[in-house]
Amino acid sequence: MNANEEAVATVLASYQDALNASNTDAVMRLYAEDGVFMPPYSQSAIGVDAVRQAYDAVFKAIKLSVKFNVAEVVEIAPNWTFARTNSAGTVTVNATGVNSAEANQELFIFKKGADGSWKIARYSFSSTNPLPQP
Repeated sequence: MNANEEAVATVLASYQDALNASNTDAVMRLYAEDGVFMPPYSQSAIGVDAVRQAYDAVFKAIKLSVKFNVAEVVEIAPNWTFARTNSAGTVTVNATGVNSAEANQELFIFKKGADGSWKIARYSFSSTNPLPQP
């Protein structure tokens, strides 16, 4: 990996830690001001206020314990990089305490800021858990 790709991998590790700590403030430090969070079955959260509100709702509903595996980090332009990851672990529903397996595939698009730091510009994911059998 080159220096930019390594920097993005470091942001991904910080994102994993922020998710596992249910820490919205830590997540927000990793997003660009115009960042977009695109979770499945929900409308996109666009911009700082909407992204913060979305993560607050996620952390109110569930507790994650996941590990990210970086499949690839690809620099596509001087200030743009994408990363494809897979994550696995457990999710606990806060209201019931029920634990279940959690597994996703993720796509992150990063933008390099004027200060040289990489921030999450777009983030989308989908489950890789098997569909429940009827």
